[in-house]
Formats: sequence, structure tokens, C-alpha cells
Amino acid sequence: AVDIPCAAFRSWSNPRIEWKFQKGSSLVLFYYGGELTEPYRNRVQFSPTSIRFQSVTREDSGKYICEVVGDGSHIAKSEVNLIVQGEATPCPLPGLVPIPGLVIGAIPDPGLVP
Repeated sequence: AVDIPCAAFRSWSNPRIEWKFQKGSSLVLFYYGGELTEPYRNRVQFSPTSIRFQSVTREDSGKYICEVVGDGSHIAKSEVNLIVQGEATPCPLPGLVPIPGLVIGAIPDPGLVP
């Protein structure tokens, strides 16, 4: 399993949480209106602070954007780049987690979290 954190989550009353997936110029709503969209519905678990993939493929590589909207004009956003490669290799970058047979990297963008 792979967890992608939502560093933007705040304990606002009734926050609206949206997840988007960006790969190249394509942007897809991943979690919206309280529901996971297809094809993620059967592969991903949602919590207010993260999403969890039961399994990942190279097609899941890309940028995951979490937006949290609170009452009024409160908004927070965080991004994580997920990298899925075919075989395990040593990787010197912080935030990368080696898994036998795969290299998975979830690298938060620290410039987006207030």
C-alpha cells in the first residue's frame, strides 16, 4: 500500500476536501463531492489527512494535489509527486520509499504548505 499525505488538511468546521491528479497537461478530479471517482474507487481509500492506494502502477506516477476549503475564504493546498518505477534501485532523494520490485517516491512540495 502507498499513502499520500494531505499536508493542507486543517481542522476547520466542515472542510471540503478535493484531490486532483495531474500528469503532463491532463488534470483529473480524483476525489470530489465526498466520493472517489473512477477508476480510483476500487483501488484507493480516503481519509481527511491522506489517500491510500492498495496497489500502484507506473500509470499512477504524477502529481497529486490536495485542496482543503473551509468556511469563508479559507483555502489550503498541498502537492505530492508520486514516482513509480519498474525495479528497485537505490535512490538518494529524501522521501522515497523503496519497495521490493518497485521504487515509489512521494515527495511533498514544501513551498505549497503554509
